[in-house]
Amino acid sequence: MACLTAFVAVLMLLLWLFQVVLLDNFYEAIKTQTIKKTAQAIARNIDQQDISDKLDRLTRQPDIYVRIFDRQGETVYKSLSGPMSMVHDMGREEALGFFQTAEENGGAVLELFRQDFPNPFADSAPKEDFRGDRGRWKKEGKHTTLVVCAQLVESKEQGTLMILLSSALTPLNTTSETLKVQFLCIAAILLLLSAVIAFFLSRRIASPLVSLSRSARVLATGQYDVTFEGGGYREVQELSEALTYAAGELSKVEGLRQELIANVSHDLRTPLTMIAGYGEMMRDIPGENTPENVQIIIDETRRLTGLVNDMLDLGKLQAGAHTLNAAALSLTDLVRETLLRYQQLVEREGYLLRFSPGEDALVEGDRSKLSQVIYNLINNAINYTGEDKTVTVEQTVLDGWVTLAVRDSGPGIPPEQLPYVWDRYYKAQKAHKRAAVGSGLGLSIVRGVVELHHGRYGVESAPGQGSRFWFSLPLLPEEEED
Repeated sequence: MACLTAFVAVLMLLLWLFQVVLLDNFYEAIKTQTIKKTAQAIARNIDQQDISDKLDRLTRQPDIYVRIFDRQGETVYKSLSGPMSMVHDMGREEALGFFQTAEENGGAVLELFRQDFPNPFADSAPKEDFRGDRGRWKKEGKHTTLVVCAQLVESKEQGTLMILLSSALTPLNTTSETLKVQFLCIAAILLLLSAVIAFFLSRRIASPLVSLSRSARVLATGQYDVTFEGGGYREVQELSEALTYAAGELSKVEGLRQELIANVSHDLRTPLTMIAGYGEMMRDIPGENTPENVQIIIDETRRLTGLVNDMLDLGKLQAGAHTLNAAALSLTDLVRETLLRYQQLVEREGYLLRFSPGEDALVEGDRSKLSQVIYNLINNAINYTGEDKTVTVEQTVLDGWVTLAVRDSGPGIPPEQLPYVWDRYYKAQKAHKRAAVGSGLGLSIVRGVVELHHGRYGVESAPGQGSRFWFSLPLLPEEEED
């Protein structure tokens, strides 16, 4: 509001400066330019047969008088006279003086004179003789300024001629006073209107911004169900939509974070409970200090270690702190080695792990991290596979890429949830079967490691048809294999 009001005030100041303060200067400049153009037009037509008629037409403008002299100071042409006609009252000596001055100035000269009259437009106004200083007339009373222009021109018949024009700069005191009064009225109206318009415009812009700011403070308190309502201008509406979308995404992240805490707490509590229970049993009950019970404690401890390591790995991947120890390796052999880790689970729980490798595939990557990717995908499939307890690992080579896919026969994932299964806090199903191994953070780690290897990854699933998780890596060039 202040900016718009200040802009209008500056605009009014400029109008005051140009239309009131500098009015006389502009008028003098325009009048002087008109006299110069008239002199040039007469000079161009000086040898025309109808020069008298053209001179009459050119000098019909109010208050412009013309007189043409030859080099001897004799009058060749003289327009109608008037009360302010300085050139008509000019004597031979003054004319020759103008002639000489024009020659010294390259053929043209323009001068201003001050003339005093009791009433310049009265018929009875006395006409004074020129005396001194090129005919400055000094007399008490009102005054006016005369513009005199001399232009030399070469005539084919009469030789060098001097075109002498004079015109009066009419005093603009009355006009200036009228403009001042009008300007003050217009300025007051415009300033009032600008203040009113600025007030309503500022309210229209500021009101939705104040509402957005208020909603943002609510969002900062953790209430993610807030809605940002913005109206008026398009930019404000777009900002409100962006903030509403951001609030929705923050709400999702907060829900996933709470779910992760619940899941991790559950995964931590179960092995800790078993360790504490078996430890107390071995301490309090004679004969329970057996290798089997000790092995259970060791297995649960390893499970805790794996969970903590997975969380640390996920944090490093998201922070970009992981580095690759890349080297040539066989992805096919790496899958076989990983499947051997599930041998005990297969024998004890009756799981069926199938692997159809096809040809051997060599890639360049970090062995430990790629092993972790394969392990997490297989472990995820074991957690969610169906009653047949079957997990299939497929390897295909096509167009310089090797694709490893792990398929389960579980309930599948709804289509609307597929874009979120790789998120760090997301689980497609709230309750799942907890296998002998696994931390629940595997897919986020898979995504981070594959991206670190500049590979591709994806998932294909439908309700009731199981899920197929896959990733692809570029094959090692043959010359590097050798």
